[in-house]
Amino acid sequence: MDIEATIADMDMDKEDAARFRRVHAAARDLFGDRLTRISTPGGSYRASYRVHLGDVTAIASCRDNFRRTHIEAFALRKLGATCDAMPRCLGLTDDVLFQSDAGQRRLNVAMFEEGDAARQQIAAKAVEGLFTIHRDARAAELHKYMPPLGSTKAWVTRVVNAVRKLEKQGAKIGKGFNRFEVFDALMVAPRQFVKWDCRSGNAALDDAGKLRWFDFEYCGLRHGAEDFAWLIADESWPLDAPTMFDMVRDAYDPDTPGSREDWLNYLSIYTVFHALQRLQLMQSEVAKRGWKSKRKVVARDDVGLHPDFALQLCNVAMFFADRSRLTAPLVPMFDEVARELAPLADAA
Repeated sequence: MDIEATIADMDMDKEDAARFRRVHAAARDLFGDRLTRISTPGGSYRASYRVHLGDVTAIASCRDNFRRTHIEAFALRKLGATCDAMPRCLGLTDDVLFQSDAGQRRLNVAMFEEGDAARQQIAAKAVEGLFTIHRDARAAELHKYMPPLGSTKAWVTRVVNAVRKLEKQGAKIGKGFNRFEVFDALMVAPRQFVKWDCRSGNAALDDAGKLRWFDFEYCGLRHGAEDFAWLIADESWPLDAPTMFDMVRDAYDPDTPGSREDWLNYLSIYTVFHALQRLQLMQSEVAKRGWKSKRKVVARDDVGLHPDFALQLCNVAMFFADRSRLTAPLVPMFDEVARELAPLADAA
């Protein structure tokens, strides 16, 4: 392939062009004459590429964080050889990681395009895939090797204190909210491998309908339920909170450390605060870029800049907040935000 012509055709800026050249050189070294071309399905500004090797494809990623790239490569090598719910590591050349292609139909796009029945089936695959990754990680004893995530008091404090930002916007917290108790509940020992960043844009379906999770850049150790909170509180995820709670509860792996009830209680509390973080990210991005169409958000795997997506987060947060006495006082706060969003959603 003529990479300079490709760079010119795509009008890449200097930084993107330099990264594209590094990926091409690394792919040529690893795959030789099998390499036919490299495409940029997410756009040339993204750090991931699809490498075409005749009739098959692979994924190359060239990220800025050298340490995280090597952590991802380690996790893929340790798990990917036996766990079919994630890609396999094909090679690591300097800062370029090559892995098997999880599939060309992203989970978020599939969920956006399918009807209700198919959505339920696909969602069940996504949930089961995460439990499979966790189970295989325990078998591989990854807890002995991976770094902890969100294990500092400062990190947990920032998560809990996010409620103050909504208070400053005028939202009212109900009586009885004790942020110190919530802090204690979220300050858990890192015990279970987690993929992290389990938004629906980070999984894909292959031609046979097999679902695999990808993008393990931020993997590490925490409680374990966080991965499911990322999925449930993905603002573009179309299934409601009660449906997802029942699905996760029913698919719960009994091999998971601790009791199912304790695990589900923690899931509920963490999901509330993850939804809050996503909501505040959306508010920040809307202030800069305005609302976007749902189709554009899903196609670009972007922050959910649509009023309906913000309402989805509020509804998720209210359902899970109501499941714990620690977070029940936050229900009025999210309800107030939802009522403010409702006219925008009706007009969209």
